[in-house]
Amino acid sequence: MDIQDLAKRVAAGERRALARAITLVESGRSDHRKQAGELLDLLAGAGRQALRIGLSGTPGVGKSTFIEAFGMFLIEKGLKVAVLAVDPSSARSGGSILGDKTRMESLSREKNAFIRPSPSQSQLGGVARRTREAVALCEAAGFDIVLIETVGVGQSETMVAEMSDLFLLLLAPAGGDELQGVKRGIMEIADLILVNKADGDLKPTAMRTCADYAGALRLLRKRVYDPEGFPKAMMVSAVTQDGLPEAWDAMRELVDWRRAEGHWDKRRAQQARHWFEEDVRLGLLSVLERPETRTRLNTLGAQVAGGEISAARAAEELIDHLQNPASA
Repeated sequence: MDIQDLAKRVAAGERRALARAITLVESGRSDHRKQAGELLDLLAGAGRQALRIGLSGTPGVGKSTFIEAFGMFLIEKGLKVAVLAVDPSSARSGGSILGDKTRMESLSREKNAFIRPSPSQSQLGGVARRTREAVALCEAAGFDIVLIETVGVGQSETMVAEMSDLFLLLLAPAGGDELQGVKRGIMEIADLILVNKADGDLKPTAMRTCADYAGALRLLRKRVYDPEGFPKAMMVSAVTQDGLPEAWDAMRELVDWRRAEGHWDKRRAQQARHWFEEDVRLGLLSVLERPETRTRLNTLGAQVAGGEISAARAAEELIDHLQNPASA
């Protein structure tokens, strides 16, 4: 694979090259990881920045429908939109349906849109392990907006906030005890709470739900990187597109304020540092997959299962072996 040629094609906005580049960075093969690093280094010099918008919500809230409506709305304004949709992987088979693209039929036909479903591969936090690198590739390809749709499992989906500039929490009206369900973990990182399906018979219920969440947000501690009035709760309808212009105006207001106050660059720098440390942790964990380490891990695991040694002692022995392999 000619990495320099691939980088040029991605920078030129070729969709097929972008898809191939994302496949490369998602690969776990050691040679592919080296090529992916080279590709990202070549594209980093482009200096392009997109608005990264993370989006999460409870299953069935209409995330894909909202993304299609919102994406079409943005394209009509002359913007290029990339969608990175993370699909949950089976804990048994490891497979994923990857059906998000079929749910966004109109958006997938747009020449200024790019939709890429990816398996979560049991990665916690609602995103895939290489989603951050896929975001960087979409930025280098010249997309103005990158929408990151998480798997939609609820409170644990805070990892997407470490790779996005705005985090949207999508909720449905009359969804039960959602204030208890999503709790503070995910509400504390939300920049906007959007109550979807605010149309037809559900509109009065959506108004009450929106008011409930607006009250709940006032109870949270104010964040230094928010202007007055944020975070806020708003109503939208992906079907009628009501509320989409107002939601977009709120997003732009928040982004403009953070840029002017210096929070944008500071946050991007913090995110880069976070992912450096995360890659170090993941690299250290990959050592456990080496054949010699896996053999020792299985041996110690069998001894723990048989009651011959405590779990804590076995862990100490394995860590000592990793730090001092020559002494084993």
